Amino acid sequence: MDFGRLSDLRYVDFRLPVNHPETAGVLARALPTQPAPPRVYVGCPIWTNKAWLGTYFPAGIKDADYLHHYARQFNSIELNTTHYRIPDATAVRKWREAVPATFRFCPKLPQVISHDRALYNADDLTISFCRAIEGLGETLGHAFLQLPPTFGPEHLRRLERYLLDFPDYVPLAVELRHPAWFADKELLGAVSAMLEALGKVLVLSDVAGRRDVLHMRLTTPTAFVRLNGHGLIDSDFRRADDWAARIASWLESGLHTAYVFIHQKDIMHSPLWAQHFLARLQELTGMHLQPPQVIPQPVQGSLF
Repeated sequence: MDFGRLSDLRYVDFRLPVNHPETAGVLARALPTQPAPPRVYVGCPIWTNKAWLGTYFPAGIKDADYLHHYARQFNSIELNTTHYRIPDATAVRKWREAVPATFRFCPKLPQVISHDRALYNADDLTISFCRAIEGLGETLGHAFLQLPPTFGPEHLRRLERYLLDFPDYVPLAVELRHPAWFADKELLGAVSAMLEALGKVLVLSDVAGRRDVLHMRLTTPTAFVRLNGHGLIDSDFRRADDWAARIASWLESGLHTAYVFIHQKDIMHSPLWAQHFLARLQELTGMHLQPPQVIPQPVQGSLF
């Protein structure tokens, strides 16, 4: 994720802002309706991580087996492949069959909908996409609508109309990027209230160059967090601790589900960040969340 990435981090304050005032109310209203124990999902944006061969993946596996082994290390994925094309039924079935029932896919809406058409005249494509990913069955998490930086508040009514028509059988998270959404507290309040009323999640992005998008406003009992790491420098670990503490407090207050997606330039750093984050979250909550682990590799025959 290049959005908000900086090469010079010396002047970035990575501390998490306090909760938005409306977040407490969203969680309080969710607490009595908690249908099951809360869930935390952690993942990466891709599963074809060749650098993991011989460490987090067995050496020598076929490309078709990558997802199977990825799902033994992480319990979710920010599914970016759907941003470039609507998958066919065969692909969706193979994805579903490669993962355990506890795994969750979060497929990104195709860019032809979000970027090329900017939600205009996109109903047929949206229905096709939703019908396709419906085939993921119980492994479908939240679909993910990433709006481009050019999609500003002048399109609020278009966004509202699109979300009103969005199929209700697909849970949806929405990421806003245009700075104007966050520059005006009343405007942010209005769009957040609209998302809350429609049951849509407002994405939280923790990136160095755009601290304004870290609004800490939950609109549903689901948190959807995207984090840009910087090579496991000290601030990465401090942010892991801070996010573990914040999510732990949200879970105690009524949060049902948390998705945390890790973006590191070097994919070898993502499992290590996840290990640290999950260990800290377990300390705070008692939840046992299996971290990614280096797996034993077959040993070739030796002379002795």
